[in-house]
Amino acid sequence: MLFLSWDLIQEEKNQKQMIDSKKIIVVLPAYNAASTLEKTYREIPFDIVDDIILVDDHSYDETLKVATDLGIRHLIEHEENKGYGGNQKSCYSKALSLGADIVVMLHPDYQYTPKLIHSMCYLIANGVYDVVIGSRILGKGALKGGMPWYKYVANRGLTLFQNLIMNQKLSEYHTGYRAFSARTLTSIPYKSCSDDFVFDNQMLAQIFYGGWEIAEITCPTKYFEDSSSINLSRSTIYGLGVLKVSLMYFFQKAHLGNFNLFKGIQPRAEN
Repeated sequence: MLFLSWDLIQEEKNQKQMIDSKKIIVVLPAYNAASTLEKTYREIPFDIVDDIILVDDHSYDETLKVATDLGIRHLIEHEENKGYGGNQKSCYSKALSLGADIVVMLHPDYQYTPKLIHSMCYLIANGVYDVVIGSRILGKGALKGGMPWYKYVANRGLTLFQNLIMNQKLSEYHTGYRAFSARTLTSIPYKSCSDDFVFDNQMLAQIFYGGWEIAEITCPTKYFEDSSSINLSRSTIYGLGVLKVSLMYFFQKAHLGNFNLFKGIQPRAEN
């Protein structure tokens, strides 16, 4: 028993050393997040996180002031609204320029708990996976957590369609909580993705096309008044975009199409 306990202690120490050897940067794609930013920021585990980047997508509230007051060093302000995807492009480019080994994309609207950053980063730091997403669907609390019923039904329907067409087994493709190894981000042309909400889905399609595997961990769902969300009309446009991405992926894999979305991807086997 003594040896077992010592082995466990050593394993924990080695894991800490492993994650400490990786530069972990959390990126916050922000738009009118003044009321929730501090709450999100306070839960970020700075024992492993080395830096924070906040990109403000031309907010009309005091997001930048709150970020400055919190002491966030790396602030990028878009002079015009570039969209959800455009915001993430700025986030990832800045993180890579700072030498990140692991990049965690966290919404500053407090919809996703920062307390999962440890688990997500350990999987990447230890070489188990290169991409980890927080799934709201793996558990049973999506509706209890406040996810609108129409979003839940759409999520399940679109996910089923995508798994069938793309030959994958994700529980959902639509979470905004994601962690990437730097080599994944440098291997996919994420800048060719849309500047709108379908960016997330296109990025996953690129990752799968490159042969990268994606891990999922259960993420509690938290919907409340200050959480960012898109209305039914925008959700419909997003849904149609998701269907299009899935079909593009299918035809590209079947060598029946040649889409710009998949040009320039470096396969995982070559990394």
